[in-house]
Amino acid sequence: MDTIVLIGSFALLVLIGMPVAYSLGLAALVGAIWIDLPLDAVMIQIASGVNKFSLLAIPFFVLAGAIMAEGGMSRRLVAFAGVLVGFVRGGLSLVNILASTFFGAISGSSVADTASIGSVMIPEMVKKGYPRDFSIALTVSGSIQATLIPPSHNAVIYSMAAGGSISIAALFMAGVLPGLLLGATLAVYCLYIAKKRGFPVGESIPLRQALRIAGDAMWGLATMVIILGGILSGVFTATESASIAVVWAFFVTMFIYRDYKWRDLPKLMHRTVKTVSIVMILIGFAASFGYIMTLMQIPLKISTALTAFTDNRYMILMLINVLLLILGTLMDMAALLLILTPILLPVVKAVGVDPVHFGMIMIVNLGIGLLTPPVGSVLFVGSAVGKLPIEKVVKALMPFFGLLLIVLGVVTYVPALSLWLPRLMGL
Repeated sequence: MDTIVLIGSFALLVLIGMPVAYSLGLAALVGAIWIDLPLDAVMIQIASGVNKFSLLAIPFFVLAGAIMAEGGMSRRLVAFAGVLVGFVRGGLSLVNILASTFFGAISGSSVADTASIGSVMIPEMVKKGYPRDFSIALTVSGSIQATLIPPSHNAVIYSMAAGGSISIAALFMAGVLPGLLLGATLAVYCLYIAKKRGFPVGESIPLRQALRIAGDAMWGLATMVIILGGILSGVFTATESASIAVVWAFFVTMFIYRDYKWRDLPKLMHRTVKTVSIVMILIGFAASFGYIMTLMQIPLKISTALTAFTDNRYMILMLINVLLLILGTLMDMAALLLILTPILLPVVKAVGVDPVHFGMIMIVNLGIGLLTPPVGSVLFVGSAVGKLPIEKVVKALMPFFGLLLIVLGVVTYVPALSLWLPRLMGL
């Protein structure tokens, strides 16, 4: 009955249109009243949920990404990607993917990736003869790399949802190969489609111009080196690297590129604070919801039920994948990470799945949900940037969904893909 009261009240609040964050908080209050828990305990959990030093990584990485996105970084990354791969048949599609890889390693956000890279690449691809629906579908699919490649905000959220027991640095490194696999899979498909549909051959860039473009882009790409190099060398933590990334992004944008106006900085800060506030409210309320779930022993009950049904690791992972794919179409990625991690992590640990590996499984799974209606935030942004109705974009996304599911299968059943780099680095 406890489970029905807690989960049922949450589901009811979501169904009547209440935002997920507030639904979590109110459901936690309902659950506390049901089990006669003092409401002060819920308030304490909300406060302690956001009172964690490592959570500072989220606002700093969001701010660094926003500064780079609006300061001309995306345009320079696209130009640099064009130097590397733009000269082959269908080269612009490869430029799109590679630019998303670069920008994802700076912003850590799929929405920012789609908005920034899409605003440059989609009009250019359409101008060169690529179908608009294909251009949008490729842009939003490629942006999912940002959920995996460090500095992924979602890796930080997963670590917090797991109680802070999983190293953020290990999760960052675990996402590198799955992210590159996703990009490589999309690139192979684009080369095939380019030959089949006769997409135009890109132009080679003269050496002198290529060197100038590369030099211009290196200032921004150095952000990746600062973030990963600092963490792996032990010079600073993931949280400290985020603050340093902000300082570097500000320096490059305002003093090197100088495309952004000083008078626009307050508006950028306001948008960043607004975004971070939403995330922090969600984290605080999710902490209280998770606390009530623990008191009701809901994770233990679900773990016992699943392992009683089957103790086969591969079958359990398949069932979890199906569950996440379904829920990913209905709720936002961050909310699901916060809600489901405390429930599902004990289940997979019981059958021998590494928590770092499971984090990658969850992030790939829920990343696909960012592209699916009715709540796919990346899908909506891509549709708006590309100026095409959502239903047409979804139709063009069908083959990309197939590719993403293949990547999900590889990440799920080949643990070494996620664990090799963290183990190599001793994380």
